[in-house]
Amino acid sequence: MDRGEYDAFRTGAGFVRLTGRGWIGVAGSDRVGFLQGLLTNDIAAIAPGSGCYAAYLTPQGRMVADMHVLAEHDRIVLDVDDGVKDRLVERFDALVFTEDVAVSDLTPAVAAFGVHGPEAGRIVARAARLGDGGLALYEHQAFTVESRRGVAARIDDLGVEGYRLRVDGDAAVALRRALVEAGALEVSPDACEVVRVESGRPAFPIDMDGETIPLEAGIADRAVSFDKGCYVGQEVIIRVLHRGQGRVARQLVGLKLDAPAETDAPVPSRGAAVWKGDAQVGRVTSAVRSPALGGRIALGYVARELAAAAGSAVAIAIGDDRVTAVVARLPFVPVQEPRPTSP
Repeated sequence: MDRGEYDAFRTGAGFVRLTGRGWIGVAGSDRVGFLQGLLTNDIAAIAPGSGCYAAYLTPQGRMVADMHVLAEHDRIVLDVDDGVKDRLVERFDALVFTEDVAVSDLTPAVAAFGVHGPEAGRIVARAARLGDGGLALYEHQAFTVESRRGVAARIDDLGVEGYRLRVDGDAAVALRRALVEAGALEVSPDACEVVRVESGRPAFPIDMDGETIPLEAGIADRAVSFDKGCYVGQEVIIRVLHRGQGRVARQLVGLKLDAPAETDAPVPSRGAAVWKGDAQVGRVTSAVRSPALGGRIALGYVARELAAAAGSAVAIAIGDDRVTAVVARLPFVPVQEPRPTSP
């Protein structure tokens, strides 16, 4: 990773083309009620121009996908990992019976960029010709670039101020040029990954997959409404919270590895075992070399007892070796707190 790209996220603004995302449109007069019964967050509470973070679960409470939900005036747009997009389109379409709901794949016609960093709001306002007041979390506004339609949304998915800019596909070159001219630096996905891990933000399907319960990944406070009515998987979530007092068998934590003498020492691979003595107590899901902490850090799941004991020593397998590490509370680097979502 180039250090200048990382610094852009921490002190300026960097942008990256989003090639691993998919977009699903849900239209029709019954779209809100339809999604309200499927997703974990309160879709009925978001007005056009706002949105939320949510998940879609199996009846057993395991994750099928997480998503950013944006309510537009005539549809709701779901921003999801591209690897699950086709499955979601097929599943949601199959669940439409008599409702006035139309599910469509918007991805082929879309180009998108993520813009992140403390100067991202100013950069986006200039590139997309938006007002200077900034956007609240999940607030979004329409814009045009060379007469092509776009939508700018505030989505802090890396734990720093961030925006999704989604445009018609043939406007990608023009939007990239506008971002560069506004002062943003184009960066690699590697820089995004470092900031994401430093912020302790789990990504699907890297740190969360089909075996994950939202409570294990620590996303319930952002993705789950505990006041809304029924949704798929709710019974499991409520059972864990009420009968189990929120206790899960494993939990996502941070892991700080001992600083090696050599600066190019490898980071753990995804799935690397975490050990406590002779017992395997977890596994690594993401690992990076952190400029902010001056060493190697990782996200991973460990047994509940260890997760509650920050500072506990463990060992992580790297090749044939075991490297000493300590369990750390997340985030590693403080996450920027956004303004509340607009009503």
